[in-house]
Amino acid sequence: MGGMGGSRHLKALAAPAFWPILRKEYKWAVKPSPGPHPIDRCIPLLIVVRNMLNYAKTSREAGKLIAEGHFKVDGVVRRSYKYPVGLMDVIEVVATGEVFRVLPVSTKYMDLVKVPREEGSFKLCRIENKTVVKGGHIQLNLHDGRSYLIRVSDPRNPLEDVYETLGTLKISVPKQQLLDYVPLKEGVIAIVTWGRNVGRVGRIVSIQRGFKRVKSIVTLEDRGGVKFQTSLNYVLPIGVENPLIHLPSGAWQ
Repeated sequence: MGGMGGSRHLKALAAPAFWPILRKEYKWAVKPSPGPHPIDRCIPLLIVVRNMLNYAKTSREAGKLIAEGHFKVDGVVRRSYKYPVGLMDVIEVVATGEVFRVLPVSTKYMDLVKVPREEGSFKLCRIENKTVVKGGHIQLNLHDGRSYLIRVSDPRNPLEDVYETLGTLKISVPKQQLLDYVPLKEGVIAIVTWGRNVGRVGRIVSIQRGFKRVKSIVTLEDRGGVKFQTSLNYVLPIGVENPLIHLPSGAWQ
């Protein structure tokens, strides 16, 4: 009887294109464990430590540092070298106090951006879906696998349901307290997370709804007055008047 489930291995040539690994020098790459981000939208913690932060030269050294608890992801020490790190995750180096955020960057798709230490206490999560659970309370399903429960006093009162799909929650980590909410609407600042315009930041000018998210088109305008378009599925609101997070140099100036 054959084995069940997916393969535990991943060849370097089959790894996502944005991983900073030597594909022709090594046959195998680290396969991320199942977690908050899909395999094509994440980077294993070992590659982050070895290839992006340059704290180790070999996978053995990086795995040992991770197992010793030198790195936090979203405020929690992660000891698995296969832990998937994805969009908007906050990585903290315990010994040095350095804080990095995983952001979409032009031509790289995902990269680490160093942010001030106070920014390491929160992250932005896009609302992918929402449901009504027992008692009439609202459950928000976020892009990183989290579920946030909004308790309402009267489930028949729609005024308490102010959170819309594809809006963004600002939550504290690791306590997951709701700090702010940015809706998806015209006039807000958003960042493109995928596609040809990945990493570009602009203010939403218009939203043309189509069949599902993929067919819906969002028009944005950057600080230079240049307009560009992308799919609704690739837009993540990050602020109303100003961005809530520190962005790469030149992204919003």
